[in-house]
Amino acid sequence: MFYFVKIVRHALKFRLTLAASFICSVMVGLFWGANIGTLYPFVDVVFNGESVSKSFDRKIEQAENKIDQLRESVKEMDRQLANGFLHQQVEAERNLTVCQGRLKAEQKALDKLLKWQPYVDKYLPKKPFNTMFMITGFLLCGTVLKGLFLAWNEILITRLVQRTIFDLRKQFYRATLQLDLANFQEDRTSKLMARFTHDLTRVGEGLSIVFGQAIREPFKMLFCLIGAAWISWRLLLLSLIFTPLGIFAVRALALAVKRTSHESMNAMAELYARLAESFNGIMIVKAFTMEQHERRRFHLTSKNILRRIQQMAVLRAYLKPIAELTGVIIMCLGLLVGAYLVLNQETHLLGLKISSRPLSPASLFLFYGFLMGFTDPVKKLSGVSVTLHHTAAAAERVYKMMLREPRVKDPEDPKPLPQVPSELVFDDVGFRYGKGSRVLKRIGLRIQPGECVAFVGPNGCGKSTLVKMIPRFIDPLDGHVKLGEVDLREFRIRDLRRQIGIVTQTTRLFDDTVLNNIRYGATNATESQVIEAAEKAGAHEFIMEKLSDGYNTVVGEGGNTISGGQAQRIALARAILRDPAILILDEATSNIDAKSEIEIRETLKNFIHGRITVLVTHRHPMLRLANRIVVMHAGQIRDIGTHNELIARCSGYRHLYRHKLKKSA
Repeated sequence: MFYFVKIVRHALKFRLTLAASFICSVMVGLFWGANIGTLYPFVDVVFNGESVSKSFDRKIEQAENKIDQLRESVKEMDRQLANGFLHQQVEAERNLTVCQGRLKAEQKALDKLLKWQPYVDKYLPKKPFNTMFMITGFLLCGTVLKGLFLAWNEILITRLVQRTIFDLRKQFYRATLQLDLANFQEDRTSKLMARFTHDLTRVGEGLSIVFGQAIREPFKMLFCLIGAAWISWRLLLLSLIFTPLGIFAVRALALAVKRTSHESMNAMAELYARLAESFNGIMIVKAFTMEQHERRRFHLTSKNILRRIQQMAVLRAYLKPIAELTGVIIMCLGLLVGAYLVLNQETHLLGLKISSRPLSPASLFLFYGFLMGFTDPVKKLSGVSVTLHHTAAAAERVYKMMLREPRVKDPEDPKPLPQVPSELVFDDVGFRYGKGSRVLKRIGLRIQPGECVAFVGPNGCGKSTLVKMIPRFIDPLDGHVKLGEVDLREFRIRDLRRQIGIVTQTTRLFDDTVLNNIRYGATNATESQVIEAAEKAGAHEFIMEKLSDGYNTVVGEGGNTISGGQAQRIALARAILRDPAILILDEATSNIDAKSEIEIRETLKNFIHGRITVLVTHRHPMLRLANRIVVMHAGQIRDIGTHNELIARCSGYRHLYRHKLKKSA
C-alpha cells in the first residue's frame, strides 16, 4: 500500500481539479440526504391530508397539550413524593426524572416550531396538493442537481486520474530508458509491457476509486447519518452496533484478494511473454511446425490466469452479500426498535433512553429512509477495499521496477570531453556477467586517433562485451577504459555517446520512413546530408530503385518490409550521418553481399580517417580496413598485429582465417 500512497500523493498536486471534485462529492452527498428528507413532509401530507402549514399548527397544538399534561404529571409526582413510602419514593423519583426530561424536550420542540411557524405560514403552500407539488418539485430539482454534480465529479476524477497516470507513465518510461542494457537483458520485454499496460490500468482504476467512490459515497453516508442522528442519535448508534462485524469480514476478504491479485498479475506478465515469443519468432514456429506446442503453452498460461481470476471472482462474490446483510441488519434493528417506541409512545427501551420524546410515524419512516440511504453507499464501498488491495499490488510492481538504479550512472561532477582526438585505452580490464565466470581477463590495449582496430576470435571469446564498454553499455568490474587519461566513467554518458556511432549485426530499425531512420540520432541533419550518408553506406541506389516511396518509404516494425542487408546499410548510413569521433562496427556487414561490402569498405576508407574505428568481424574484406588485428580467446588477448604478421606467428588466427575469414573473402 506504501507505493500506492505515493501515487495518491502525486495526484494531490492537481489541486484545483481535486478541490473541484471534492466540492462536487460534497454536493452529491448533500442532495442525496436532502432528497431522502422529502419523505417527512410527504408522509405528513399523504397520511394526514394536510399542508405543511396546517401540520405545523397541529404539532404546535399537540406540543402545547402535551406540555400541559406533563406539567400536571410533574405536580402529581411531587405530591406522591411528599406522601409516599420509601420504595414508592424511589419509583416516583425515577418517573419524575423521566417526566421532567420529556417536558423539557417537548418545550424545546415547541420553541422550534414557534420559531419556524411565521416562515412556514408566509412561504409554504396552504393546500395539501400544492404542498405535494412543491415537494415533488424539490425532489425533481434535487435529483437534477445531484445528477449534474455527479457527472461533473466523474469528469473531474477522470481528468485527475488520467493526468496522474500520464505523469506516472512518463516517469516509468524515463526511468526505464535510463537503465543499462544489463537490466533489459535480465527483464523480458513482455514484463515491461505488462507493467506499462495491465498494471498501470489497475493503478488508474484504484485512483478512480480513491478520488471518486471513496470520497463521494462516505459523504452520502455522512449526510444520511446526520439526518438519522437528528431524529434520534441513540437509536442510530443502536442500529449500527453490528456494523464492525461486517467491516471485519470485508477486510478479511480484501486481504485474500490481495494475495490472489499478485499471482494473477504475475500470470498476466507470463501471458505477455508467451505472446511476444510466439509472435516475434513466428517464422521459427511455422518452420518447425510447432504451432500445437505454442498453443499448448498459451493454453496453460491462459488457464492459470483463468484460475486466478475465478478465485478473485469467488472472493468478490461474497462481498455484496456480506454488505447487504450488514445493511439489512442495520435497517431491521432500527425499524424494530423504532416501531416499538412509536407503537407504545415510549422513549426508553429496557431502561435505556432512546429518544427525548416519542417518535411519530413520519419520523420513523424518515429514519428508515436515512438508514436505507446509508446502506446503499455501504454496498458500493464494500468492493473498494478489495480494489485498493488489487491496485496496491499493481502499484508495488510498477514502482519496484521504476525505482531500480542503473548500474551505469553519470558521475556527480562530470568532466568535459577532450576537444582534440584522444587515444582509447583499455587498462587491465576484467568483467563477468552476474555470478558467472569471467568473460574478460586483464585486457590491455591502446587505440590511437585515426587507427582502425579489428577484433577477431571464436564466438563467446568476449569481443562484443569489450566493445560494449566503449559507449558504457556496461562498465568493467576491474581496470579502466579511458579516453586519453580520463576514465570513461568520469564523463557524462550523453556527452560520450554523442561522439560514438554504432552499427551492430542485429539491426534495429523503427517503424518510420527510411529518411527518419537514417536521421535518427542526428535530427538536425538536412535531407541532402541524409542522402550523402546513404551514398557512403551504399544504400542510396536500392532506396531510390527498389523502395516504392524512396526515402519516404516506411520500413515497418523492426524494418520487416526490407531485407536484412538493406536494413544493415541503412543502419550504417545512420552511424555515418552522426559523424562520430569513434565508430563501432560489430559484424556490421554480415548480411551484405560481397560486392556491396567491397563498395562500403572503399567508402569507409575515407570516412574513418582521423577517427577511432573498432571492428568486430569474421569477414576478411572488412579486415583490410584495420591497421591492427586483435586476436581474442577465452576472454584474453592472444596476439595483436597485421594480417601478415598474425598469419606468420599466431596459430589461432591461422585457424580462423582458414575456416571463416578466407571463406568470406
